[in-house]
Amino acid sequence: MATKAHCAYCFENLSASLEKRQPLSLQQVEEYLQKYFGEETTEVPEEGLEVEDEDSDGTAEDFSGPNAQLTGSYRPAAISRLTATSQSTGSSSSSLPSTGVSTPSTNASAATSATSVTSGSPPRSIFSLGRRNQHQDKSAPSQTDEYPLFVTWNTISRNGNKSLRGCIGTFDNQELSDGLKSYALTAAFDDHRFMPISARELPTLECGVTLLTDFETASNPMDWEIGKHGLRISFHHHGRRFGATYLPDVAREQGWTKEETIVSLMRKANWNGRREDWRKVDLNVVRYQGDRETMEYREWREWRDWVDEQEDGTS
Repeated sequence: MATKAHCAYCFENLSASLEKRQPLSLQQVEEYLQKYFGEETTEVPEEGLEVEDEDSDGTAEDFSGPNAQLTGSYRPAAISRLTATSQSTGSSSSSLPSTGVSTPSTNASAATSATSVTSGSPPRSIFSLGRRNQHQDKSAPSQTDEYPLFVTWNTISRNGNKSLRGCIGTFDNQELSDGLKSYALTAAFDDHRFMPISARELPTLECGVTLLTDFETASNPMDWEIGKHGLRISFHHHGRRFGATYLPDVAREQGWTKEETIVSLMRKANWNGRREDWRKVDLNVVRYQGDRETMEYREWREWRDWVDEQEDGTS
């Protein structure tokens, strides 16, 4: 599953590229996060003090691993900071992938041989901030694991509204260390729908990482579940080939039926037939699942300042 470390690593590479410095490796990011969560703690509540169970609202994610006991409202201070936004935002929307297919930039820091797929979002969409922490979850992938993935950059306005700033991913397996770095930069600098992200925009950004799994050929265009499956369609029409994808949470967050989702996805692929004729098109539908994690710049900056203090102390 996607983790906070994956998002922090994307921020690290984007910031390093803009600042012309060497970024931390994914392994270093994970190790520093482990130390950060281990050293920054709050005091244990006094005996007899009632502690509210956050799971009672049905929104808390499951925790596992060595700190699994911290599943109530008491958590290390660092964890509380990284989950504060998710506790306040409530419901969420995921990105609406568009249809563009491109080759990543030849920029040395962003180059990759995999095919890229751009992903878009409607205005004012709101993304969830997951509560999982990779250091508490034994199922977190290692940096050498390979996944298809998407990296999304959003801007957050002063009133909390979010809008897409860049999103590109691939359906080819990527080793996480290389894939996240490549697509973090490609989505930031080479999404043709936007100008490249500048250094002054960093404080307004949110990063989202989605790892894609469980690809299956659907038996028909309706053979999938809203909120569970993402869709990748392809079809031929009037001698042309079309294709597009929606990530798993799109249909649910937009309130679409299955038919509305399919028609919208075909429109995203630039199909201009009559709505009622969509069933006449021979669609190839692949369904997949995906786990998404997000992090805001302020969360990354607070952790990164702590890292700088650690490095200064050892120099």
